[in-house]
Amino acid sequence: MERLNPNARSDRYGSRINRTQSPLRAGLVPYVSIMLASLLPALVLADVMPLVPPLGLLMLLAWRMVRPGLLPLWIGAPLGAFDDLFSGQPFGSAMLLWSLALIAIELIEARFPWRGFFQDWFSAGLAATIVWLASLMLSGAKLTPEMLVVAMPQALLSVLLYPILARMVASLDRFRLARARRIG
Repeated sequence: MERLNPNARSDRYGSRINRTQSPLRAGLVPYVSIMLASLLPALVLADVMPLVPPLGLLMLLAWRMVRPGLLPLWIGAPLGAFDDLFSGQPFGSAMLLWSLALIAIELIEARFPWRGFFQDWFSAGLAATIVWLASLMLSGAKLTPEMLVVAMPQALLSVLLYPILARMVASLDRFRLARARRIG
């Protein structure tokens, strides 16, 4: 016969009692993941044209789509400034474009409140493509048809990577909201 020990955690849910979420982890995971995604394209160098899509923007859009109320609307400006420091674009371009993308998504969601994965994918892909084209124009380079054709894989990868990044954001969100283990 088992003895009843109040410190024993033999029941199914006893190990989860008295655990709280880490406020630091809950607050920092979205921002750190977006900033790390902004740094990632700097590790992959291309000869003539960048091939890696703007992962920071895609991660920001994925966080916005997966967790709609988590990030404030104004967060596009400081995260865009961080991206501008490492992307090589003129300073302020990502600040402006990321903020406009978030405002546009907010307006679309206010107009069409029902959502589905394919609508999110379409909205994020459209926003990423428009931001990609606008950043090409803001970069100061002369836009030629050849340049657009050469840079097209970056836009295509932006659209195709969204489902993978949305899945990563969902995993990061579960990690963000996981309860910390109580020690002692």
